[in-house]
Amino acid sequence: MSDTLQKMGLPEKELDDETRQRVESLIKEEEGDSNSYKGWLGIALTLVAVGMSLFHLYAAYAIVPAQVLRMTHVTLVLVFVFLTFPIALRFKNRLMVWDIAFAGLAIAAFIYAMLGGDKFTDRNTFPLTTDVVFGAIFILLILEALRRTNGLILLSVTICFLLYALFGDSLPAPWTHKGYDLSRLVGFMYMTLEGVFGTAVDVSSTLIILFTIFGAFLQFSGAGKFFIDFSFAAMGGRSSSVGRTVVLASFLMGGPSGSGVATTVTVGSVAHNMLIKAGYERNAAGGLLAAGGLGAIISPPVLGAAAFLIAEFLKISYLDVLLMATIPTFLFYLGLFVMVEIDTRKYGMSGQKTALVETAWQLTKKYWFHFFSLISIVLFMLMGFSPVMSVFWATVAAFVTSFLRRDSAMIPYGAFTRKEPFLKSVYRSNVITALSEGFTQVLSIAVTCAGAGLIVGVVVLTGLGLKFSAIVIDYAGGSLLLTAIYTGLIVWIVGLAVPVTASYIICAVIAAPALIKLGVPAFAAHMFIFYYAVLSEVSPPTALSPFAAAAICKGNPYKTTFQSWKYVAPAILVPFIFVLDPSGVALLLMGSTKALANANWLDIAWITFTASVGIIALAGGLQNWFIVKTHFIERWVLIAAGFALTYPSAISDIGGFVGFGLVILWQLIKRSRAQPAQSPGSS
Repeated sequence: MSDTLQKMGLPEKELDDETRQRVESLIKEEEGDSNSYKGWLGIALTLVAVGMSLFHLYAAYAIVPAQVLRMTHVTLVLVFVFLTFPIALRFKNRLMVWDIAFAGLAIAAFIYAMLGGDKFTDRNTFPLTTDVVFGAIFILLILEALRRTNGLILLSVTICFLLYALFGDSLPAPWTHKGYDLSRLVGFMYMTLEGVFGTAVDVSSTLIILFTIFGAFLQFSGAGKFFIDFSFAAMGGRSSSVGRTVVLASFLMGGPSGSGVATTVTVGSVAHNMLIKAGYERNAAGGLLAAGGLGAIISPPVLGAAAFLIAEFLKISYLDVLLMATIPTFLFYLGLFVMVEIDTRKYGMSGQKTALVETAWQLTKKYWFHFFSLISIVLFMLMGFSPVMSVFWATVAAFVTSFLRRDSAMIPYGAFTRKEPFLKSVYRSNVITALSEGFTQVLSIAVTCAGAGLIVGVVVLTGLGLKFSAIVIDYAGGSLLLTAIYTGLIVWIVGLAVPVTASYIICAVIAAPALIKLGVPAFAAHMFIFYYAVLSEVSPPTALSPFAAAAICKGNPYKTTFQSWKYVAPAILVPFIFVLDPSGVALLLMGSTKALANANWLDIAWITFTASVGIIALAGGLQNWFIVKTHFIERWVLIAAGFALTYPSAISDIGGFVGFGLVILWQLIKRSRAQPAQSPGSS
């Protein structure tokens, strides 16, 4: 069994060898194809990764200067990438001289900057020749790390932005700017906290890596397996409930995994056979698994890495981001639940039960502390702790509570009873694995954030964000609706080529200003972009979650992708609600706890209700089924009603309710005609 899937804790018996290889290749496409070293080198790298996780946990509790923390974070990420990600596939699992040289150059650039002190940062406008040399080397190392971990597309995008900064004075209006020479560009990117070491790396070196460590602690304390077992038990093990089980398990798994692909694969490895036996067509089964994995990225209390950037860009509390995500997450999962409820009718699923080892109550009595670990972050924030301290103490809580049961203890009980050497037992324990995985799992994201720092730096230097927003508004003729549609398309197109985090960062700096300029609150504009950036997880050619689900369910990757779109489509319109009308921000609970205190709860309840009914109507239209199979006209009336109800307007709400009500009435009449009254003695 492969190392990648072993780390995820997947049962070996659930997937055949060919499927496991295909799934692993897709996971590596998301996380990068890293080396797997054995012997002393593997031990050394594991200990370095553990040390890095411990350093970041220490930095959460103690005070480490921002310059030191961010530069240390990026440098050691680069070192680890060069030592563990091969320059080409033919050098896999072989440590080459150039890898060591690249790692040494990263350390040299770091030491040079640290030894320079305050004078180093003060001369960023007029850097010395040695500053430019070390800075240029550091930037080139980031570009190479981007290539190794994320491929050529994000690398190409980043290079295009750098070329724009250098040669923008040669471009025609309105894209032109005064242009910057190499020394000014390198000085800004390498010697300040605005370029490489700006907002994205700040979030990566604090919140993202800490949440990754926390997720690893949950996973390796057995929380992931518990959440899946609990979901199946809670839904009663009925074949007609498998769809609901997948949705619930995906939601609960979002915290431990922190990845749409990982959630899809983990849940899918257990549930794929049950979905197909229940009556799901293979592509539909894969689409549902991928849609559930997508929901994990947008669901509190953890969300995806980009959510931490929202808090930093807007200078708001992460608790406010969680608050804003609450109702949209409810609407997303409402859409999924309605879709799977329709599936039970559409596919004629039976109520056959699967034998369960334990009930949900029995599992909860044994492993209740996993629920506490999952929600402890929010509890600590409500107690007044900062997000960084909240995740720090939540990680400590997950570690401590794991010892409540022998089978979940992150250090075996035997280590404390001298049945085996303590250090040897600890090294082989889950706590070392969790600390090591906590750092290695953040490598791709951290490099993405460093590369995004280059992009954001170019946007800040050149004023590209304002230029781009003016162009978008001009094309839209000043229309907010068209601007929102164009912005959504831009985010979607960018998301086709780059990961969620990079997609959000790029569009937050170049596209969000257009919405904000037309009166959309900044928090609503950023949440709009965040939700559409997440769609890159189910959008080809980077549709890794559907492709992984297709591999598991033996379906067609592209048909599975379209099925996943069908399942998430009811919730795709939700972001438009909170940008098209001032009342729409009620779905975001007004954007903050302070604003919520003065909010009109009737407005919040009403817009949530209309959006919910709209999603239900859309689900029926997209499934071509509601109470019974829909006629062509019924289907399009449902879709039109869904669109109308998700647009915040009294007139559209009335039209939507009328259309939805007429379809329900006609569906009930059709069902009564199709099922004539049968007497007890009728055959």
